[in-house]
Parts: sequence; C-alpha cells; structure tokens
Amino acid sequence: MSNTSRKLSSDEVSALMEGLQSGEIDANSGLNNDVEVTDFTFGSDNLELLGDYYALRLINERFARLVRSIFLPMIRIQPKINPFPPEVKTYDEYSAGLNSFMSLTTSRIDELRGSMLLVLEPSFISILTNCYYGGKLANFPTTKAEFTATEDRIIEIVSDGMGQCLQAAWKDLMPITIKHQTREINPQFATLVEASDSVIICSFVVQLPNIDSASFDIIYPLQTLKPIASLLRSRVQSDVVDDDTSWKERLEKSVLNVPLPISAILSEPSVPLSNLLKYKPGDVVNLPPVDGIDFFVDDKLLFKADIGETNGQVAVSLKNKV
Repeated sequence: MSNTSRKLSSDEVSALMEGLQSGEIDANSGLNNDVEVTDFTFGSDNLELLGDYYALRLINERFARLVRSIFLPMIRIQPKINPFPPEVKTYDEYSAGLNSFMSLTTSRIDELRGSMLLVLEPSFISILTNCYYGGKLANFPTTKAEFTATEDRIIEIVSDGMGQCLQAAWKDLMPITIKHQTREINPQFATLVEASDSVIICSFVVQLPNIDSASFDIIYPLQTLKPIASLLRSRVQSDVVDDDTSWKERLEKSVLNVPLPISAILSEPSVPLSNLLKYKPGDVVNLPPVDGIDFFVDDKLLFKADIGETNGQVAVSLKNKV
C-alpha cells in the first residue's frame, strides 16, 4: 500500500538526522557539480487538473461513514474510518509503492465510461476473515502468496458492500452503477490504465483497537473523472428525490390510527324558561320533526344523516357530505 501522507514519519526523520550527523548524507551535496540535482518545490503537486476536489472529498467523507456498516458485522465493533485528501499520481508511480501481493478489484462505472480499482491489504483481509468466523481482533503476519477460498469470499463481500456504499455516496452528485469485473493479487496484472496515465488516489485508514491501523485505496483514472470536472469543482447538491414507499405506508398507517370523537345531534328543541322550571322527572318533552340530523367529527360538521336502527342498536345513515 502506498503511503498517502506527505509528511515524513518519525522513523524517517530520525534516520535523516542521523545520516546528516554521521556524514553519510552530505547536506551540501547540492553544491557538488558531480551530483545531478532536480529542483522540486514541496507541495507543488499538480492539483489543477480537476481544480478543487471539494465534491470528491465530500463523497469520500460520506463513503467513510457508510462503509463502517460493512465492517461492523465482521469485527463486531464500530471502526473509525478517516479519508485522506485525494492525490494525483501516475499509475506507475502509485503501483511502485504496492507490495507484490495485494487484493485488487477492478470495477466498471458505466455512467462515466471508465473503471476504478479497489486495493485492500492482505493483512486487513486476514483480520476480517478471522473476526468474521468468530476469532479475536489481532494482527496476522503476511507470509503467504495467495488468498484462501474463505478469504476470497470475504473479499467478495467487502468489495460488493463497498460498491453499494460508493453508489450511495455518489448519488447526490450523480447516480453511478458499479459492476465488478476482475480480481487480481499482483499489481502487474491489474490493468487499470497505462503506466504513464494519471490516476486519482482516494485513501482511507481504518483505526482498530489494540492493533495496527489498516488502510485501503480507491483509484480513479483521471480520464474517467475529467468529463465531470465541473461537478467535482462544485458543492454537492442533491437533485435526486427518493420515493420511500415504506415511509409513506408507515405515515399513512399512523394517520389512519388517530382517534377522532364523533357525535350526532338528533334535535335541538327550544322551550320557554317558565316551562323548563315546571319539568320534573318522568315528564316527556316533545321533539319537533327534523329533516336529517347533523353528524360531527371532532366538533366539525361533516355529514347530514338519517337516524335508524341496525342489529337492534340505534344508528345513523350518512347521506350528504357538507
């Protein structure tokens, strides 16, 4: 796996300082005419091929959150996954930093008429395989030269899951369909692009407790993303409206289960106060004839109805909606 960090590690800094102090590295070698020196300005990587990677960075951040659901059932903990900023290198320069034994899955992106490459470390595959079948989270030395059938199955599960997560992460920018094509274990046989072609490297680090961090890369050929360069330079805005039928069904069911009080007014007679004062228990009050009764739902008049009887019980028959 290539080192995507532009900073020197502590071991590299220590080795460099020891070399300068011991004289093994000549600090003034640039002044020696016998030594060919190439000028280089740190941080001068050509990132103007696509401009600002704002949209691609957002896609990677969203993918890092989504892909945790792939590893959680395997290692039984929620891993912390962080994306590195995208880098542009030639494919030859990138593949030179890879070991001779890796997991390399080439996929086709139909909408972009191009391919992508998923690169996984063998040690990470061994960790996932051991945990998936009940083992503990631990480091495993990489001394083999090929994957077992069980590890191939884990690679298939992981690559399929990552493909679905990538499709979901890209959805807000544009819908893509990822179709897996080939899998290789040697970078020399992973024919993504020509050696001199530029690629965009999206690296992710997986932090796991009590063991070394793992990492994986997603490689896009520059020619694949060039047609959507303007989209990658813009902020991600979703133009896709999801039709979530299950949510609609749950909402409809909840609304239909809301209880509402109903009432029907049979009659509203009026009597003089003098007669009302003469009433006593047992008196009969005559009701005037009515042409239909009012049917209320939550104190709102909705229907005109007729009074009747059904199964020996008083009932109303709804006639006209108000």
